Amino acid sequence: MIMAIRTWTGWLAAGLMLLAGLAQAAVPQRVVSLGGALTEIVYALNAGDKLVGVDSSSIYPPAVHQLPKVGYYRAFSVEGVASLQPDLILASDQAGPPQAVDQLRRLGKRVVVLPSAPTLDALEQRIHGVAAAMGLRDDGRALVKQIREQTAQYTQVKLTQRVLLVSSHTGKLEGAGAETAADAIVKLAGARNVLGNVKGYKPISAEAAAALKPDWIITTSMSVTAQGGLEAFLAQPGIAVTPAAKARRVLVMDDLLLLGFGPRLPEALRQIQASMLPRRAGK
Repeated sequence: MIMAIRTWTGWLAAGLMLLAGLAQAAVPQRVVSLGGALTEIVYALNAGDKLVGVDSSSIYPPAVHQLPKVGYYRAFSVEGVASLQPDLILASDQAGPPQAVDQLRRLGKRVVVLPSAPTLDALEQRIHGVAAAMGLRDDGRALVKQIREQTAQYTQVKLTQRVLLVSSHTGKLEGAGAETAADAIVKLAGARNVLGNVKGYKPISAEAAAALKPDWIITTSMSVTAQGGLEAFLAQPGIAVTPAAKARRVLVMDDLLLLGFGPRLPEALRQIQASMLPRRAGK
């Protein structure tokens, strides 16, 4: 009887060790991220050491620039991803083309597709999805709770400023309208997007930019760099004659901070409100 109990106990211990080993093996050790916001989430979960490759939209944090790039997430290289031998691929639902994602799955790769919508609900889904895929559910819950609490203190503020969201990476002015991450962030911050009545990104003529008469212009670091600096950016036809440019009311933000709708969302809201709210005496 004692021998039988010992044998059963030994089997149980061996079984538990096997299950523990399988669980550990299931935790991904080589991860490729196809989407800048997803890459940020991985780092925010303190799991950046698991990344072996990212797409070209992954520009934050600085450590990401040491990783191999597999192209832009909307047109990534299947061969480039596969060559990194990932055991997990995190992909935005905009990653593609679709046949490229299917090809990765046919190669036996584990691909987890996550929503890209610029909403708080979708951001929480992105975080929970990344955390679950990487075996970090508790860390994901803690990060969501932190972002929710930090964001709440900014979403109660109402600003009066009319904002023009501008991108000029290619040398041509484009404005961000509704259903873009930049528009969603500005609205959460309490300001009004002067192009809120159009959808997506739209080319803006010099005449249109002048007619919009924005109180503030928000743009990205890459847009300013592409123009040769802030002075050149402000001197662009259309921009130069706006009330915002004349008063130098221009906020330049990190590209992924403004356009990614990622885990730094509270910081994006803070920067917008800190720029536009009246400063108290002594501040």
